[in-house]
Amino acid sequence: MLMPITSDFDLNSALHERGALLEGHFRLSSGRHSNKFIQKFRILENPPLVEQVGRRIADAFRDAHPTVVVSAAIGGIVLGYEVARQLGTNGIFVEKEGGVAKLRRSFHLTPHDRVLVVEDVVTTGMSVKEVIDVVRSHGAHVIGVGVIVERGAADFGVPTHALLKLPIESYDPAECPQCAAGEPITDPGSRRA
Repeated sequence: MLMPITSDFDLNSALHERGALLEGHFRLSSGRHSNKFIQKFRILENPPLVEQVGRRIADAFRDAHPTVVVSAAIGGIVLGYEVARQLGTNGIFVEKEGGVAKLRRSFHLTPHDRVLVVEDVVTTGMSVKEVIDVVRSHGAHVIGVGVIVERGAADFGVPTHALLKLPIESYDPAECPQCAAGEPITDPGSRRA
């Protein structure tokens, strides 16, 4: 069911309604373990919901005048496109080639670009840091980071705006209480080193 556009948008409720907040024993993209997982594609599969999320991220950075939105493949492509559409800029993405994050597909940045980096869910911030490194390697200026859900605190050294801060415990695999209890693990993550 598509989520209607409303002025009283509540992202936490939307996560629950869409079945995006899962409970179990999960290996996160970062390699850490958690008893909760946010299935971002339950948000990103719904165009009206993506439009609302994109508008809120764009509005948080509109006054910083970004010239391009950059996200990480594959999960960030839909979000990056929508935020760029809302801002009237181009939207490009970083992807891995031979395990190295880079711009491909003739995408380019210049030292004149003011980049807004967007991400769906942040736990350790590893993907965002990779995108920032790629952006800076092209001489462009990162003006901020926009995030749908912040699971864990990460400092990117630029203004960061999360639509929802939802602290969820995560553990190093050696310290995971669910592993110690012998519970089977699910690996729903999309990024592997």
